[in-house]
Amino acid sequence: MSSPARTEFSRLTAPRLALALAFAAGIGCAAGSGDGTPGTGGGGGTVGQAGTTGNAGTTGQAGTGQAGTGQAGTGGSASGAAGTTGTGGSTGIAGTTGAGGRGGSSTGGAGRGGTTGGGGDGAGGTGGGGGAIGSGGRGGASGGRGGAGGSSAGTGGTAGAGRGGAAGTGTAGTGMAGTGGGSGGGSGMSSGCGKAPGIPSSMYNNGSTISITAANMQRRYILNVPTNYDNSKPYKLIITWHHRDGNDKLIYDWQYYGLLPLANNSAIFVAPNGQKNGAPCTATSSGDSSCGWPNTNDSDLALADAVVAQIEQNFCIDTNRIYAHGWSYGGSMSYRTACSRPLGGTGSATWGVRAIAVYSGAQLSGNCTPSVPVAYYASHGTHDSVLNYDSSGLPLAQNFAKANGCTYVAPTKVTSGAHVCTSLMGCKTGYPLEFCSFNGDHTPYPDTGQSQGSWGPPEAWKFLSQF
Repeated sequence: MSSPARTEFSRLTAPRLALALAFAAGIGCAAGSGDGTPGTGGGGGTVGQAGTTGNAGTTGQAGTGQAGTGQAGTGGSASGAAGTTGTGGSTGIAGTTGAGGRGGSSTGGAGRGGTTGGGGDGAGGTGGGGGAIGSGGRGGASGGRGGAGGSSAGTGGTAGAGRGGAAGTGTAGTGMAGTGGGSGGGSGMSSGCGKAPGIPSSMYNNGSTISITAANMQRRYILNVPTNYDNSKPYKLIITWHHRDGNDKLIYDWQYYGLLPLANNSAIFVAPNGQKNGAPCTATSSGDSSCGWPNTNDSDLALADAVVAQIEQNFCIDTNRIYAHGWSYGGSMSYRTACSRPLGGTGSATWGVRAIAVYSGAQLSGNCTPSVPVAYYASHGTHDSVLNYDSSGLPLAQNFAKANGCTYVAPTKVTSGAHVCTSLMGCKTGYPLEFCSFNGDHTPYPDTGQSQGSWGPPEAWKFLSQF
């Protein structure tokens, strides 16, 4: 809130004022009885001092300097010597600089400039703090105008020029985006929030494939959207990577490894389709021989980038709650997604995953060592005949244990019973690591081998949905 500028006015004494008015009207004194011979223009008495320059008012306008009027003496020489030059008016004092307002929180309110002050810099408003959508506050308005100069001088006097203050410069406040750190991070709103989807409803929730270009290849994916979708509500986004010899169609049939019904309309699911021999997989039925995620030249990460961007543009996505999960080769791609696209990571990617679930995975999609924490869940069978429990599953967990700041000890290996889950200690807040060992072979559905009746999907959903 700005402080109004103080306004002061100079006062001339009555005698001087009367004489000043007389002089300004061109009237001489009747007779000069001084020592000199009467002059034609009046004797050379002392010239009145210039009026003090007015100070700046609340609008930053300096007061008008009233210059003193030179008064002729009653005597003087015949030549009428000129009076002493009036002193210039004092410099107008600039109005107090208006303080910048502070932007509001939440959406980052605009910093409101203070009341226009006189000379001097007006302080810019402080930008609004980061709110739910992290919008920056606008900069405060510029400071007030400089005070005007004093008026013209009276006869014989020199005008006192009020010095104008420099205009204040509003500095824009920078709003910070709300980052979903830990389990209590706020929601991020994608550009699709508040808009009608550009993808027709006939293209999702029915197994239809959606074409998309990534890394100069024509790829595809399948999409499922909550049946009660509301474009004002941000939804979780779950990327489901299929296994080798699978495809997007099979993932749709499997209800995204059993998580779709558990999500209960709280998430949007996408199932990208893999590649083989450097070309997109094209089978239109469940299963596609040798289809997987080699991620040659990061071409499969490019597919993830393209799919996430398209979904965010068309639907309301909570950008702080994007997850990935998958089995076998899909577990490998989930690991690689978290390693290369972590939420809060650096680089050119504009999105990142908050948590992942790896079912019987290994590092098959290019080597990557994580350096940014991502919440990590894994399940692996102790009798896995395809990707070994000790040499494939445990190293992935150990890598993320280090990135997540956990104290790594080998998770308990089940020796009796169906399964045992271990949560490592000492992990960074909001970045836990859980590893479930089960007595079984290579399957995404521990114990039963199928979604129904398996503890695997509920345990994975419980882990992912906590963020």
